[in-house]
Amino acid sequence: MLRCSIDDMILRINNEECFEAVSDDYSFTIKIEEYVPYVCGAVHDGRHFRRTLWDNCLHTEYERWYEEDPCTKQMVQSHPIVIAGCDSRFEYDLNRPEETAIYTDAWGKQLWRTPLSEVERELSLHKHRNFYKVVEVLIRKLEFKFPKVLVFDMHSYNWKRWEREVPVWNLGTSNIDNERFGVLAERWREQLQTMQLPHGIRSTSKINDTFQGNGHFLKFITSEFDNTLVLATEISKIYCDEHTGIIFPEVVHAVERQLKILIPEMVTTFEKADV
Repeated sequence: MLRCSIDDMILRINNEECFEAVSDDYSFTIKIEEYVPYVCGAVHDGRHFRRTLWDNCLHTEYERWYEEDPCTKQMVQSHPIVIAGCDSRFEYDLNRPEETAIYTDAWGKQLWRTPLSEVERELSLHKHRNFYKVVEVLIRKLEFKFPKVLVFDMHSYNWKRWEREVPVWNLGTSNIDNERFGVLAERWREQLQTMQLPHGIRSTSKINDTFQGNGHFLKFITSEFDNTLVLATEISKIYCDEHTGIIFPEVVHAVERQLKILIPEMVTTFEKADV
């Protein structure tokens, strides 16, 4: 893996180079093994939290972990193009637009003892802007090379906080062109439902049941590109213990192994679809 500036990453993508790199400020990673018509993204996978913010943060490390999406990069790491955040969403949220990317409160609790200085805010927002510069160049390159592009926007959510039965998989489709892509979203839901998981976990899947796909990553790509479909794909945290922070690696591995099959199958379906 390389350590690259944003300009270097952009140059490599424009030149259609294959590479794997972390940004020079360690805020996100990108891997391109081959230029293919699909991307896997994990914007909330990261846990880095800048040292200068520690003493000012009212949320504990566990409280931050609880709202992050651990292992979402691991679940798609075998695919040719993967882009993932390294920083915690509590520093800045890549799935929000820049103007609301830095929280003042989070999940009903004030986040900062004292308001962040402009210097601290700019350090975080600079990383947010850089991530989207690379995303824009990447999708533009793929749309230039292929008739259409598919993005798997991977997230997780805490199922135990819900007071009703919720699905293992939720697809958020409220911000895609459902007249054009709705049948494809339903096909992806059906595929996820076939997954075989350990310990008798039933791989249920629904559309817009717990979340509706309102994230900035999806909205940004959808608004900037006419021929790219983003599938906001959330797995409930059946792969860990939400209350202790213990990861169940056998479940993570099962998801990763089957997504290695299901994602290319979905890409083939997408390529054949008349959309």
